[in-house]
Amino acid sequence: MLSKFPKSCDCFVVLPPLTKNNTVIFGKNSDRPQHEVQDVVLIKGGMRDIKLKCTYITVDGVSPVNNIIVSKPAWMWGAEMGANDKNVVIGNEAVWTKNNEGDGDARPKRLLGMDLVRLALERSSSAEGAVDIITSLLEKYGQGGPCSEYDDSHFYHNSFLIADPKEAWVLETSGKIWAAEKLEGGYRNISNGLTITTKMDKTCENLIEKTKRLHLWDGQGEFNFMQCYSSGGDEQRQREGTRLLKEYTKSPGFSVQDMMKILRHKESRICRSCDDTFPTQGSQVSCLSPTNVNVHWFTATPDPGMSFYKPFVFTQNVKPLPKEVVSPMDMPRRPHHLYKIHVGRIGRSEDAQTTRGCKRLEAARIAQMEKYLETPAGQSNLEELDDLFKECIADEIDLYFEPTDDEEEEEDAD
Repeated sequence: MLSKFPKSCDCFVVLPPLTKNNTVIFGKNSDRPQHEVQDVVLIKGGMRDIKLKCTYITVDGVSPVNNIIVSKPAWMWGAEMGANDKNVVIGNEAVWTKNNEGDGDARPKRLLGMDLVRLALERSSSAEGAVDIITSLLEKYGQGGPCSEYDDSHFYHNSFLIADPKEAWVLETSGKIWAAEKLEGGYRNISNGLTITTKMDKTCENLIEKTKRLHLWDGQGEFNFMQCYSSGGDEQRQREGTRLLKEYTKSPGFSVQDMMKILRHKESRICRSCDDTFPTQGSQVSCLSPTNVNVHWFTATPDPGMSFYKPFVFTQNVKPLPKEVVSPMDMPRRPHHLYKIHVGRIGRSEDAQTTRGCKRLEAARIAQMEKYLETPAGQSNLEELDDLFKECIADEIDLYFEPTDDEEEEEDAD
């Protein structure tokens, strides 16, 4: 039986014609254990070694690979979410299933779901291609292993939400067994439970026969992947996510700001504070266009409700990300600089002031990026965005070191 990992994480996607400028808008919150720092890392592509060491196991390498930006737990090789320079974005979710023996046993160290996210980003040029890469790796190497650095009782199977500027896919797994559904319009969210029912556009070979051998289907009625394999999930948060998507897509032109509002929703538990058992340690929003610039927004800090979504664009000469969002390699528990000062600031009494400051910085960057999102990529001067993410980090750090209202009053009194 799989460990009942605390329910965590949500992925969302909204597709044309519901979106502004006919873009595909993706969002994900990553909820992880307390004090587990999440780094944002730009990994340059190119040639790779023949063998590649992932979190626990070594796999065959391929060359060349894409440039990618990922939000990842500092201790592991893999990533919770990210994007590549081919305009593919991926997020994963923990799921629990009825297939827990042999290849379905998630305790042995194999590929983590987070490893599969990073591998697919490095190797894919489309959402469908990412589905094929993840499933081929899954069938070859399997999935499993502790998903927490200091607690080996945390393990699970995985589902994935994968998007590019034209379409999105939901991929759900149970050991080496899997099914995938293509989305070409509307919206979708996944939240720690299987959601694919009878519409399956791709599946593992001999899915029906394998399900019968596992005694999970008697062959009567229409085959339903979720009914056969699900052992439960966070149905309430799944419903809340769907409700929010429905609410925010009632009016035309669903935007990046709308996705951020959903990811900041506290009452639904989609967004979790720093003092939560499983806080939201990082968040991503991506705006994908087949003709315009693609923009990826990352917090690099916990609690999106009190964070600054900072934009990133793959430019021809994009600069390395600043060390302020990368944890020291020799001290896994030591937070990166931005994480440390962010948590220190919001842990004090000036939460509202800090939040206002973050929203002010964010609004300015959203306004800046609007012109790029509305201009064909070939007609935009992207060189000025080479250091975009670094500039945003510097602005945020300056904000955190501004004196609070209380501190200013104390200085005036002195």
